[in-house]
Order: sequence, then C-alpha cells, then structure tokens
Amino acid sequence: MMLTEETSVPDAALPVEAFKAHLRLGSGFGQAQLQDPVLRSFLRAALTAIEARTGKVLISRAFSWSLTFWRDAAAQVLPVAPVVEVTRVVLVNRDGVQSDLAGDSYWLERDQQYPRLRSVGACLPAIPSAGAVRIEFVAGFGEGWEALPADLQQAVLMLAAHYYEYRHDVGLSDGCMPFGVSSLIERYKRLRLRAGGVR
Repeated sequence: MMLTEETSVPDAALPVEAFKAHLRLGSGFGQAQLQDPVLRSFLRAALTAIEARTGKVLISRAFSWSLTFWRDAAAQVLPVAPVVEVTRVVLVNRDGVQSDLAGDSYWLERDQQYPRLRSVGACLPAIPSAGAVRIEFVAGFGEGWEALPADLQQAVLMLAAHYYEYRHDVGLSDGCMPFGVSSLIERYKRLRLRAGGVR
C-alpha cells in the first residue's frame, strides 16, 4: 500500500500572521517579512506532525492510494480522514494497463474517523492478479485555515511555536510533542481496533 500526496498546502493557506501574533513577534519594521519563509516551514512541520498523529488531513488536498488487495470485499477503509470525495478508482493490471471503474459502481461512506469506499453491488471489483487498484480522492477539513476546528488551529500554532523555540536544540527525544498539543489532538486520533476491544 502506498499513499501519495498529489497536491500540497499552498503558502496562502498557512496562517503566518496568526503565527506571528502567537509568537508575539514585533511588526512595523522594514524587514518584518524576512522571517516568513522560516515561519511557514515551522507551520508546515506542525501540520505534518499533527496529521501523522491523528490520521486527519487538516487543509484539503488531493491524494492517491494504491493497494494490491481489499481488506474487506464490501468496503475499503481509506487511510486518512475526512475524505471529501473520491474522484477516481482505477484498476491496474500487471502490465500497467489501467481501466477506470464507472463512477456509479461505488460510493463514499463519509465518516470522521473511518471513511469507506463502498460498492454499489455486493462487493468491490476484483483486483487483477499481480496488479493493483488506485483510489484518488480529496481529503481535508477545508481549503483554508479558517475551516479547521479551533482546537486544531490552536494545536498547530502551539506545536509550530514549540519547533520555533527549540529550533537549535537537537537533544529532544524522538517524537517529542508538548502536553498541551497532545491534549488538544487526543479526540481526533483514530481508535485502533483489536480483538477484545479498542486501544
């Protein structure tokens, strides 16, 4: 299985001015914009880290996901959420020949945790032997910063500020995330199912 990000978050969608206010950076100076590329890089890093921890796409963009077998013949859980739309489903045979599935043969079951690609019929089409299926979709809370829930906005700003403050420190442990950020994103994390319950 391979998830590919087909489009990236545009610079215009990053809350640079809100981040400056959060950091209480001075304004009104002739060189005030010099730090903008640095601030954008920390915002992107914070977005990426929170998306990795939660399985949620914060700002909308296009993805493609290739897999070689269905986990469930009736419905395939998609790897991230929230999914806005499935734009294309393509079967690829072992020689790389592609065939699109008709759009009326499947539908998107929207879910904030586990969106699914479902078949209109009894089951999803068979994936060619030694081949794959590629699902193309758009995921995210919205196209701009304002579309994010307020707690996720705060989490991104806090984590970006943490990265900014400790940008020269290489001694932090792997995966270090401030407690306040962890608390804010906790309810967005996917529950991992296992025998006997969830964890």
